[in-house]
Amino acid sequence: MTKNTLTITDNRTGQGYDIPIEHDTINAMDLRQIRVNEGDFGMMSYDPGFKNTASTKSNITFIDGGAGILRYRGYPIEQLAEKSKFLEVAYLTLFGELPDKEAYDAWVYDIRHHTFLHENMKSLMQAFRHDAHPMGMFISSVAALSTFYPEARNVMDPEVRAKQIVRLISKVPTIAAFSYRHSKGLPYVYPNNDLTYAGNFLAMLDKMSESTYEVNPVLERALDVLFMLHVDHEQNCGTATMRVIGSSQTDPYTAMAGAAAALYGPLHGGANEAVLRMLVEIGDAKNVPAFMEGVKKRERLLMGFGHRVYKNFDPRAKIIKGIADQVFEVTGRNPLLDIALELERIALADDFFIERNLYPNVDFYSGIIYQAMKFPVSMFPVLFAIPRTVGWLTQWQELLGDKTQKIARPRQIYLGADERDFVPMHKR
Repeated sequence: MTKNTLTITDNRTGQGYDIPIEHDTINAMDLRQIRVNEGDFGMMSYDPGFKNTASTKSNITFIDGGAGILRYRGYPIEQLAEKSKFLEVAYLTLFGELPDKEAYDAWVYDIRHHTFLHENMKSLMQAFRHDAHPMGMFISSVAALSTFYPEARNVMDPEVRAKQIVRLISKVPTIAAFSYRHSKGLPYVYPNNDLTYAGNFLAMLDKMSESTYEVNPVLERALDVLFMLHVDHEQNCGTATMRVIGSSQTDPYTAMAGAAAALYGPLHGGANEAVLRMLVEIGDAKNVPAFMEGVKKRERLLMGFGHRVYKNFDPRAKIIKGIADQVFEVTGRNPLLDIALELERIALADDFFIERNLYPNVDFYSGIIYQAMKFPVSMFPVLFAIPRTVGWLTQWQELLGDKTQKIARPRQIYLGADERDFVPMHKR
């Protein structure tokens, strides 16, 4: 009869070990029993970048990179993007089930009525330099919220946690909009709780002297869909950071500031900005073939193609490409789109790119749409952070409810000097 174990033979000692297999994984601590002698620390695995190490068991997001599948709580992202709304998806992600009308209305009411920031927060944000990066302001302001809600440190109280979750989801669009207005030298616009989540954000960005701001429904829906696509994406760099910091049981504002700081990096939340810069550098669709030859010769970098997880077309990229035409009907066609389409056409027809699984990812088209909607590139990571707040908080809440989790403390392989005696400075 087949045993659900992995048999390892240590050729140094001839000793054999049976390691239990669960969910197609082995417990890393089971390797510790493999030793050369009693004084040996025991075997560890070495995995830079955690490319093949699972740190948690989760019920939130499922990804099949080979098949190009992304699901939140079992629901395909394609269905949610077509039929749902961002706050409905946020509820689903956080609580595990789609809400009925009563639950949804109560949820929307709570979110809409926690959008305002303490006036001292406004003063704090006004103290930033006139050219402060919006993402730097966002990270700092989210961290500062922990000083306004000191009860948030009681993270093991479910009611306290629920309150902070609502506060953060409600307030991050306000922080983001204030950061944007600050960078433009414009007065901050207070939230309008009569508008939708995306509509309110757009109004806080653009409203000037008009008594009422009319939100364009096409742009409002496009932004709502973009928010849905970025809610959660398994254990990426920012989410892993949220869990690592959260494992110390600090408050969610501090943990989320750390997650947002991870997102700030150009290899994470700044990737769509890199795509945009690449398209601007190419300049014209007629220059694409030469650029792609440079990529094949390792002379140029192709941004927005390929993904650590997806070995097929990123399903989010398909959805974004689908809404692009609707956005361009309102904003006018972004001239960079022709370059992007030619890049995609060549990549999908050339064996060099096909063999390396270099398909367009979510960053490839999102930056073009954001630019068409008049967002500066400095706002791109902030636009990512607003919806990802939901995913970060869901992962944080799941972490705190998982009794198998401990404070994060990775191991290392020490390759430094052996013990040596201190040498006084005059003898060095």
